[in-house]
Amino acid sequence: MAISALEAAHRTASDAEQVAWVDREDRLLGVLPRAELRDRGLIGRGTFILLFNSAGELCVHQRTLSKALYPGYWDVAAGGMVGVDESYADSAARELQEELGVSGVPLTAHERFYFKGEDNHLWCAVFSAIWDGPLQVQPEEVQSASFMPVAEALRRSQTQRYCPDSLAALERYLVQTRTISS
Repeated sequence: MAISALEAAHRTASDAEQVAWVDREDRLLGVLPRAELRDRGLIGRGTFILLFNSAGELCVHQRTLSKALYPGYWDVAAGGMVGVDESYADSAARELQEELGVSGVPLTAHERFYFKGEDNHLWCAVFSAIWDGPLQVQPEEVQSASFMPVAEALRRSQTQRYCPDSLAALERYLVQTRTISS
């Protein structure tokens, strides 16, 4: 499946976007274009928003083929890179609105953790929100989205391609919320 001209243009703009560059302790070192940060294997900041409905189902979406990392993979979280002069919370609210069309919902901050993958190195901030309204996906980044039980998403991640960074965020969230509720 080929990528559309709209997706290609979005990818070019995304690669040029200035994002926060940090060290292993999450101290800001400066800003770099997203593609340069990725190509040089440097550490950025990212947000992961776990969107649930009031029934406790998780929003899972499939990324477009034009994404630089994990093209076509399934994703258990909305999110993205933290921009210049942007807090983790501001980035989370922006990304949730851009990718899934969800805005005006309270975001609950959870933990931050360091993720080191093959192709990305991130300080990750995990948020959650509850939404029962319609989803309006950003077609340049999201092919489709739907809610499903968390157990089903985890089961599918065993046989389908899922983003490892958002899975790590979900797994950490589940451990944290089980510990809190115990």
